Amino acid sequence: MIKPSVSVFFPCFNDEKTISQLVRGAKKALEKAAAKYEIIVIDDGSTDDSRGELSKLRREIRNLRLIFHRQNRGYGGVLRSGFKAAKYDLVFYTDGDGQYDVRDLELLFPLLTPDIDVVNGIKMERNDAWYRKLAGYGYNFLVRNLFNIRIFDVDCDFRLIRKTKLQGIDLGCSSGAICVELVKKLQDNGAGFREVTVHHYERKFGSSQFFKPKRLWQTAIELIKLWTEIYLK
Repeated sequence: MIKPSVSVFFPCFNDEKTISQLVRGAKKALEKAAAKYEIIVIDDGSTDDSRGELSKLRREIRNLRLIFHRQNRGYGGVLRSGFKAAKYDLVFYTDGDGQYDVRDLELLFPLLTPDIDVVNGIKMERNDAWYRKLAGYGYNFLVRNLFNIRIFDVDCDFRLIRKTKLQGIDLGCSSGAICVELVKKLQDNGAGFREVTVHHYERKFGSSQFFKPKRLWQTAIELIKLWTEIYLK
């Protein structure tokens, strides 16, 4: 099996307690699985010491690239920066909060066969508060049916994607709605999908940026706009 070239990126917002472990874990996985690789961290205006941690880490890891947003651009803004910066054939991303196990990245590569362009995670067990689990199941059910999405876990941000399939896609969402937009546009662009179960852990540090009134409202508005653009254009 020919080893691929891989760009891995992590969105980071106030993740000083978890981001170093994720980067080191990605490096270890990529050294075994990839011919060439880069690791990119996009800090989205953190107010803790994430940037200090990352600056120290850059001296340790040669293949680490850092992108610092002056102002918070939201989850969608971070993903757009990551996809734009990625230079290798395969692009992987997951969140910087440590709820996913970056070592599961090794499970994804063998599944990327010639007819598969995206390998998407499914949370083995969602380790969140009950209300977040309930909201997550409801959200997934809603967007799968509204947008005719054919994967099960739309909001599992543990994805390996062929860069060629990203090149014909224009992403515009700034909120968490970008996950729906990304999957839908990849699907409509002819991408083949495969899913695999991955570990999901309880958040140990910080708090979710998604479950806040302003973020929820922004996501709802962007989903309505996205649906309108796709189905009523």
